[in-house]
Amino acid sequence: MRPAADAMPDGIDRLTLLLESTGEGVFGIDLEGRCTFVNRAGAQMLGWRTEEVLGRNMHALIHHSRPDGAHYPECDCPIFNAFRRGLPCRIDDEVLWRADGSAFSAEYSSYPILDAGEVRGAVVTFVDISERKAAQTLLQRTNDELERRVAERTRELRELANHLETVRETERKRIAREIHDELGSLLVALKMDVNWMERRVGRRDEAARNELAAKCQRMGGLIDTAVDKVGRIITDLRPSILDHQGLWAALEWQAQEWLQGAADEIDGSVQLHVSAGVAPPEGGLAIAVFRIFQEVLSNVARHAKARHVAIRLDVDAPPDPVLYLEVRDDGIGTTPAVLDDARSYGVMGMRERAAHFGGRLVIDSAPGAGTVVRLVMPLGGP
Repeated sequence: MRPAADAMPDGIDRLTLLLESTGEGVFGIDLEGRCTFVNRAGAQMLGWRTEEVLGRNMHALIHHSRPDGAHYPECDCPIFNAFRRGLPCRIDDEVLWRADGSAFSAEYSSYPILDAGEVRGAVVTFVDISERKAAQTLLQRTNDELERRVAERTRELRELANHLETVRETERKRIAREIHDELGSLLVALKMDVNWMERRVGRRDEAARNELAAKCQRMGGLIDTAVDKVGRIITDLRPSILDHQGLWAALEWQAQEWLQGAADEIDGSVQLHVSAGVAPPEGGLAIAVFRIFQEVLSNVARHAKARHVAIRLDVDAPPDPVLYLEVRDDGIGTTPAVLDDARSYGVMGMRERAAHFGGRLVIDSAPGAGTVVRLVMPLGGP
């Protein structure tokens, strides 16, 4: 309501003109919560004519219900608390109600009006933020959908990686078996033939006999070396102990083999404690743990320059057993940036193997402070 120009000072008239010119809704209320003035923008946003708003209780008129339609008690109204309790407010998660009964998302602020140190009411400003809320909702839905799709693709990629790993392990097992059955048998037969020849050398003269005997011994030595190398290749492809004696025996064997092979440069210790009644896991889970362990030891050998390595395996008791595998070295260590680098394929592969079965791989390292690799793997499956 615009007061007459001849009824008030010029300052008040200019203030009224300013309020009428702003795009925000503005209204004042007295100590009873009744409207004392409202600007044109405010009345239009609320769907009322100015004269229909003046003198009305503003909470009952535009703030009577919450966004879900539930009753909004006047005693809880932040707008009225500005003059009742001296609590200014700025709210952006409520609605105001129009004359036609529809609601719109609003951002409003309410501040007490002071006159000679006494509170006379409050002045309220408000804007319609429906479009902003709609944009935020759309953005949130888009983000949620994007996160869902990323999670779905990540799951699919992990399943694909696990499938490829299963196929690779199956192929390794097949190749190892064929090498053992075919090439191993041929080498054994060849060794027997060489021994047969050596036993018949005596029928020739002494010079020829000595020459043939030496030749047979060299051939026998080469065959023995080939048999050892074939056995090592078979073991690298698929350790038979993993299939025949289970994961616990395979991990202990791998640790001892690795320490024995690095004995000239590294001393180490191995501690294993498996609670009674916990059978070693089989299938993909067992392969994942074993390959992670192999990769950790390989990284120590290639990068750590360590003098001491401590290996520890603990498996909790049922009914929810968890495997804890720790490899600690006193080597040169590294930085988190190196471990998290997208090109650290070995680390990334170990983490993905663990995550696929619900496990977690943690690496603590710092330059000059060595490295600790911890694998936590629930044995109940993913």
